[in-house]
Amino acid sequence: MVVFSSMSQENIKGDSIPLRGEFTPPGDKSISHRAVIIGSLAKGVTTVKGFLTCDDTLSSVKAMMMLGVPIEIHKTNVEIRGNGLFGFGEPEDTINAENSGTTARLLTGLLSAQSFFATITGDKYLRVRPMERVVKPLTLMGARIWGRDGGKRLPLAIQGTKLSGIRYELPVASAQVKSALLLAGLYAQGETEVIEPTPTRDHTERMLTHCGVYIERNSTSVKIRSGEDFKGTEISVPADISSAAFFMVAALMNPGSEILIKNVGINPERIGSIEILKKMGGFIEIINKRDESREPVGDILARSSTLKATEIKGDIIPKAIDELPIIAVAACFAEGETIIKDAKELRVKETDRIKAMTTELKKLGAEVEELDDGMIIKGKENLIGGKCSSWGDHRVAMALAVAGTRAKGTTVIDGGDCVSVSFPGFFDVMRKLRG
Repeated sequence: MVVFSSMSQENIKGDSIPLRGEFTPPGDKSISHRAVIIGSLAKGVTTVKGFLTCDDTLSSVKAMMMLGVPIEIHKTNVEIRGNGLFGFGEPEDTINAENSGTTARLLTGLLSAQSFFATITGDKYLRVRPMERVVKPLTLMGARIWGRDGGKRLPLAIQGTKLSGIRYELPVASAQVKSALLLAGLYAQGETEVIEPTPTRDHTERMLTHCGVYIERNSTSVKIRSGEDFKGTEISVPADISSAAFFMVAALMNPGSEILIKNVGINPERIGSIEILKKMGGFIEIINKRDESREPVGDILARSSTLKATEIKGDIIPKAIDELPIIAVAACFAEGETIIKDAKELRVKETDRIKAMTTELKKLGAEVEELDDGMIIKGKENLIGGKCSSWGDHRVAMALAVAGTRAKGTTVIDGGDCVSVSFPGFFDVMRKLRG
């Protein structure tokens, strides 16, 4: 049995109860953020369908409203009345990105090019995450930014100014930094080129192209030039593959399970989790493939499987970075020794996910060794229930919840309510699929 406790308590029966049925996960968090921000940059009405209404995305909504953009939310539909690239107003107060790194980093790029002053802060978790990676290239473009620890940490103070395009090679693959520079590049004189060490999710490029902005893409290079206003449009947000991954793994590792996960975004730079789980012997099939708002979408069928260990490293890491906590759980039940390497970026997410997952999985009896850039996991038949902490991280909480479904006895997860950051109703879905 799994008990999720904090502000509320959820009870889920354990002992490998099969998960069966179908469901549609909430909208993609990354795409929802970008839809609100890019829709606010457009001139006229942008309608977003399938929007993920959660703590993180509401941070972006509140931020754009503070800049003077009228936004209305009707469940999963959002209407944005943008005033164009230069239609923003100076915020009267500090913008609080709360726990959302996407909000903080993308807005830093946008605000750097405005004609006014603004400040951005976040919660205690976001205030320790690295901001220098976005501040440094923006400063090279001419941005005027000050922040705690020499501009490395929030809060940031930004005095908007005229920017110049640059050619910048990212030292670390980061879709958030790339997106911040592209948004700044919409205003910068000349051409802005971002070169990635390895391709990352390209939702920003796809959405700007969908809205009529010219983007030049070539392998790991993305170029944008300052442009004129573009018009609002309709944006369809697919379900989040990061949210789907928890139930893919739950189905694979619980005997007798079969789940159909509908309307999931299958962006080529986001399906690393599927590639890894298939390599581990997992039965995963993508059906009903289609395109919506320039994003590839499909339905994912996952069925219980005998998993085997593998090595996860290199270019696959950016394509699965958000799913590595739940992949670590799958590895706990795979035959052999799974090694995750080149994933040091996990240490600067909402929490240090390498330390969090190794610490908490050990409490459940898993054989896990912490590496500087990953972990080594020896698979075994079962885990033992225990008391765990979510570390205030939604993906850690959900990963531990899935692990608890194959743990003997009771698993207690303190702080489980943090799942609302990306997947409100997660526990309800799990209970429904387990009958």
